[in-house]
Amino acid sequence: MKDQTQPALPISFSDIEAAARVIKDAVLNTPAARSETLSALTGAEIVLKFEIFQFTASFKERGALNRLSALSDEERKRGVVAMSAGNHAQGVAYHANRLNIPTTIFMPEGTPFTKVRNTERLGATVVLSGETLSESSDAARIFEAETGAVFIHPFDDPLVMAGQGTLALEFLASFPDLDVLVVPIGGGGLISGIAVAARHINPKIKIIGVQTEAYPAMKAALEGREIRPTKVTIAEGIAVKMPGLLTREVVRALVDDILIVKESMIEDAIDALMEIEKVVVEGAGAAGLAAVLQFPDLFRGKKVGLPLCGGNIDPRTLSFCVMRGMVRDGRISRLKVTTLDLPGALARVTAIVGRIGANIVEVYHQRQFATAPVKYTEIELVVETKDRLHGERLIKALEEVGLEVTDTSGAMAMRG
Repeated sequence: MKDQTQPALPISFSDIEAAARVIKDAVLNTPAARSETLSALTGAEIVLKFEIFQFTASFKERGALNRLSALSDEERKRGVVAMSAGNHAQGVAYHANRLNIPTTIFMPEGTPFTKVRNTERLGATVVLSGETLSESSDAARIFEAETGAVFIHPFDDPLVMAGQGTLALEFLASFPDLDVLVVPIGGGGLISGIAVAARHINPKIKIIGVQTEAYPAMKAALEGREIRPTKVTIAEGIAVKMPGLLTREVVRALVDDILIVKESMIEDAIDALMEIEKVVVEGAGAAGLAAVLQFPDLFRGKKVGLPLCGGNIDPRTLSFCVMRGMVRDGRISRLKVTTLDLPGALARVTAIVGRIGANIVEVYHQRQFATAPVKYTEIELVVETKDRLHGERLIKALEEVGLEVTDTSGAMAMRG
């Protein structure tokens, strides 16, 4: 455990208590609950904090409102400006609109239309500028200098950090005996606030951060390295190239470890939360569960708190996660069946699929593009089964009547 006898940190527990009083009537005290099924699945006692139930589906409202509430009357008239591609933009836009503060949000030019539209609906003026968040930030800073608007930083601001820490106050009020909190890290605002609050309430609690393989920026910064991301990540909410200077002070002092998770584990976590808890969580919000799934030995037997910190996921991305998860579970597979090209060949294959109780999702009858000899035909099936064992039964039934079957999806060979 980190030693808390450090020089004064950028925020204190009293700052977080003050933030809780400021945001009390405008930000939801989100529910927290134990997950019986996830606990059985992981071997840890899993407790979830549902920040996805905030109005903008993200914890970002906490810090945004705390920062906005500190503006003077003169600053409110000048308005605010922020840079964000998602949750911070919506949190600032929503609460600034409530407080009648003019708001301009700079977003990268490639920001999905749904995020632009949602931010505009919340009352902000959106300016698309630059290809990256860094370029959007530069444009926002120029706007700040030219107009006098107040820049609302997404993470490296003591008031923002303190606002995010209110999540831990609520979480530990409901579950004071948590052994560990597993928190996604982008710029570090959330884990900084949580760490200060949680360690004050329970000095023995462990704080574990989570980052993606594509953007391990905080871990690299603490090790004196820089990252040069070459990949995209499904957890775009924590895809931050340069973490905060203030936040890294807190992380260095109070966070016990930072785990790096695979993209496939984040996809699995999104899918598990939807199927088991019936909630929609974005990649960044599911990163904590991904860490528990990827490193089960670290958490087995412990009471683990997971803040589900965001639920703004693109519907198409969500559908891909669900279908890819079904493939990894062996519930969706693609089979190539080779048979003599005779009348009734397709009917013979589909009859076996029906008898086994599987469901045909798609079927392709290949003749011209088949690799089999000319007297043969290839039937490609995308089939849905109850589980991997059910899929194996289907393959066995097809082979028992002399058909050649190849699992071209690899679903039957994936982890069980």
